Amino acid sequence: MKTDIKSRLTWGIGKFSFVLLLIIIVMPSVLFFYWMVLISLREQLMNIVYPPPLLPIKPVLDSYAKVFAKSPFLHYTLNSFIVAGGSTIISLIVGLPAAYSIARYKQNKLATVVLVSRMIPGLSLLLPWFIFFRTLNLTDTHLALVLAHMIVTLPLVIWVMISFFEGVPRDLEDAALIDGCSLYGTFYRVVLPLVKPGTVVVSILSFILSWNIFIFAVVLSGSRTRILPVAVYNIMNYEEIIWGELAAAAIVVTLPALILTCFIAKHLIAGLSLGAIKG
Repeated sequence: MKTDIKSRLTWGIGKFSFVLLLIIIVMPSVLFFYWMVLISLREQLMNIVYPPPLLPIKPVLDSYAKVFAKSPFLHYTLNSFIVAGGSTIISLIVGLPAAYSIARYKQNKLATVVLVSRMIPGLSLLLPWFIFFRTLNLTDTHLALVLAHMIVTLPLVIWVMISFFEGVPRDLEDAALIDGCSLYGTFYRVVLPLVKPGTVVVSILSFILSWNIFIFAVVLSGSRTRILPVAVYNIMNYEEIIWGELAAAAIVVTLPALILTCFIAKHLIAGLSLGAIKG
């Protein structure tokens, strides 16, 4: 009886500690997002008073109206979807077979190269990319941005998917080959359905990562292909920072990725958990 009570007490303390730690980790992000929403709903004068009010006394949507009136944010949103979606799809097409090859044939040196490429800062690649695309007359095109973002998303897809492919039993592939299935058919018909949770995870992570990339777009894009992070940056000027409009623009950038994550959170958690178990 005492042992049972002690075990329950230990379990309760452990669960409380975990929840408390989770709250401590998540709380700063929640507070920052709340503060950003608060700023976007206040008048400009209320954003510069000290101390600032913790609640929107009289919420207004003027900042959002001005943001959409001054800039074609719907066009920028479409550009962001094209670039993020294009880079994610191409990264999956190239990265899934590459990850499968590394996992099946134990290409550890190639895996190390992928990891190193994932760690290289994107800023170091900006000048070569700019010279390359300018030579091909591809600046201010969606193709240039998609290929530039792939430098960041492709290593992520390969590195994450390696552990998922390693968890697929080799016997299933051998059985498919014995039944007359080709190597490519085995990959597409047997292996890929088994790593669907991992594919969903890397798709979400790659899309969000590409959605938030700023440094490539600010140099390679123009007025025709400008994406949302650059549009937010252009709201700032040297004369005055209008905090309400800046916060409203930031909310517009954040909402699509946030809504996407909320809709597929179950798949994301399941995929991450499966990857942790297999790893």
